[in-house]
Amino acid sequence: MENLRLIAEGLGWPEGPTVAVDGSVVFVECYGSRLSRWTAAHGVSELVNVTGGPNSSIFGSDGELYVCQNGGTVGPWRAPVMTAAGIQVVSPSGRVSKLVTEIDGLKLNGPNDLAFGPDGALYFTDPGTYRPDDPEPSRIFVILPSGDAHLVLEFPSPVFPNGIVVEGDGSIVWDESYTGRVGRLRPDGTIEDLGRLPGENPIPDGMAVGPCGRLYVTDLVGQGIHVLEPDGRPVDFFPCGGAPTNLAFNDDTLFVTDAGVLATGVEASFVGALWSIDVEPGAPKPFTGTIRGGK
Repeated sequence: MENLRLIAEGLGWPEGPTVAVDGSVVFVECYGSRLSRWTAAHGVSELVNVTGGPNSSIFGSDGELYVCQNGGTVGPWRAPVMTAAGIQVVSPSGRVSKLVTEIDGLKLNGPNDLAFGPDGALYFTDPGTYRPDDPEPSRIFVILPSGDAHLVLEFPSPVFPNGIVVEGDGSIVWDESYTGRVGRLRPDGTIEDLGRLPGENPIPDGMAVGPCGRLYVTDLVGQGIHVLEPDGRPVDFFPCGGAPTNLAFNDDTLFVTDAGVLATGVEASFVGALWSIDVEPGAPKPFTGTIRGGK
């Protein structure tokens, strides 16, 4: 890791970066209830307002954007215009629609992060509002390319599943903000505990798969990024920002969203940033797909 560069600042709790085919970076600004776009030529501009509290975004194969909508929360903050928690879709023309707010009879509490799998299905975590003292159920869901959706995993107790990736064999990997741990669900249903992140009080947030299948996990309190072997063994850590939230690879560049400070108050703060880091090439291209009825 080298050449850490600040490429944008003054952002309102940025999360969920995703890279367009032209190299621009789209990310959410939770406090602004919007999706924003960064380009090297023009910096940051608003792409679309989606109301509520968008928590992550990812490009579909036809240029549409799928968005985790938590309803309008960042810690104790509440959005001026709340909305139903669910998955939103933003068409290439900028039209915002709701894909799903309920699955298998379960009302979504607050989707947090999402990732396509090699089968074109869209997987997402649903931990609800961050309330360690009064937690909501912790679940992972999937939406198939057909538009059918179902529950993948319900945790026995709330762990706040946050960042999520899907590996080449279809395994789902997530991190847990309440426990500081990382887990994997194999296609055969086996669950693996990959261990707890280093540090006194790690609060993992976003996750990405890097070169050699290594897992890159942002740590809000640790103010940096953990690098783990696929089996969970820690191999590196590097500082980045004040409260890094999520990250995305693009060839030999890693883009990192940074909230700047922790979400401890009811007032919105606009001290977030977007960083770029030169990295070893070889990170796998993210899987993609299109959900029927999702555009």
